[in-house]
Amino acid sequence: MPKINYQQLEKKLVNAKRNAWDEATDKEKKEIMTFAEGYKDYLNSAKTEREAVTCGIELAQANGFKNLESCENLQTGDKVYAVNRGKSLVFIVIGKNLAVAGFNLVMSHVDTPHLDLKVNPLYEDAGIAYFKTHYYGGIKKYQWPTIPLALHGVVILANGKKVEITIGEKDADPIFMISDLLPHLGREQLKKTLEEGVTAEELNIVIGSLPVADKNIKERIKLAILEHLNSVYGLIEADFASAELQIVAASKARDLGFDRSLLAAFGQDDRVCAYTSMQAIFNAKKSARTQVCLWIDREEIGSEGNTGAQSFWLENVIAAVLEKTGENANFKDVYKVFEKSQAISADVTAAFDPDYKEVHDPRNAAYLGAGVAMEKHTGHRGKAMTSEASAEYMQKLREVLDKNKVVWQTGGLGKVDQGGGGTIAMFLAKRNLDVVDMGVGVLNMHAPMEIVSKTDTYQAYKAYQAFFEMV
Repeated sequence: MPKINYQQLEKKLVNAKRNAWDEATDKEKKEIMTFAEGYKDYLNSAKTEREAVTCGIELAQANGFKNLESCENLQTGDKVYAVNRGKSLVFIVIGKNLAVAGFNLVMSHVDTPHLDLKVNPLYEDAGIAYFKTHYYGGIKKYQWPTIPLALHGVVILANGKKVEITIGEKDADPIFMISDLLPHLGREQLKKTLEEGVTAEELNIVIGSLPVADKNIKERIKLAILEHLNSVYGLIEADFASAELQIVAASKARDLGFDRSLLAAFGQDDRVCAYTSMQAIFNAKKSARTQVCLWIDREEIGSEGNTGAQSFWLENVIAAVLEKTGENANFKDVYKVFEKSQAISADVTAAFDPDYKEVHDPRNAAYLGAGVAMEKHTGHRGKAMTSEASAEYMQKLREVLDKNKVVWQTGGLGKVDQGGGGTIAMFLAKRNLDVVDMGVGVLNMHAPMEIVSKTDTYQAYKAYQAFFEMV
């Protein structure tokens, strides 16, 4: 009986985690690093969903995409984009017979946890002017005090003029900050849980302390701030009611580690998947199937609203494309197109953190450097609030990834009873198409600075490109 080579048998039978760096040639490692530089530039330009969409439009136009509204007719190979209220964006490369063949869709989100200003944010107390905030998405509130913060957003003045504001990003700009108790006086605070240590109403932004000269004014510092905002931007206090102003981390995307293999930045959930999917559709070979890359808003708060995944905007876009290609365009036909389509919910997942092993299932977690992570399902305890990819669809994607030499792994959001989380996959599944979650593992998810592996980011780009080219 021949002697069994168990090393070969192990390689054949065991599904071991791979290290994507090990499988990269020197040339590929340079490509990974170069790709990361473009990604960092994008992150620095896209701190809000509006900025992400603006940046995406500029890059789409540079890559030959035209506004869908300006196109009377569409033919196979045409490249178009459409925008929803400045917060959602779709890139489309027209294939053959959309109504018959359906489309390949990669859908991600460009909103990220941050602090919003309240409708009446400005006040003065104890010689300091503040902005009051309302946090957006799932944050750990204790992470936000004492770090440099920036103000981004838009204000629509009473006369209809739109004013864009970005303060805190340039070296010459002032920054903003949330104060915290000194340890000498924080004894009672330190007895609280992390969740209780900083409350939502204590996330107030320090914005100034210099009063106007007239001592007869009751709130001299508040008036001084309003005087400054009026002289620079034309604002009055009532204009905050028609404003969308966000507080974000005042930090640049930076290489992390001696070897620069990691990348730290604000807002990588989920702009790491947005950027990689955008680059994938820019560089994918044209396919017989229509290719669709969709960025949506509001995922971090349940995908509600007219710019979220639960809106009917995508249906409207597909109907418009059907009309402009000369195919049927009623909504009955639109949903038939969805049934013939396939999708990736491009969202990040929790990377295994060895300092917090107790919350992870190490056999079912994504690891930094092990490639793009494919999750059969996400959701909460008992698979609530999720869809689940079929065995047939999982096999189809495995085959495509392996054929295109994409380093991939499976992932999951921690131990079953620890919590979990949902993605936009379930909203795509309601349209009756095949969908799976696939994205990049993240450390520090939802923190003001999140960490990803550059090679995982590149493998996500390769995976999405292979999917777009899939027939």
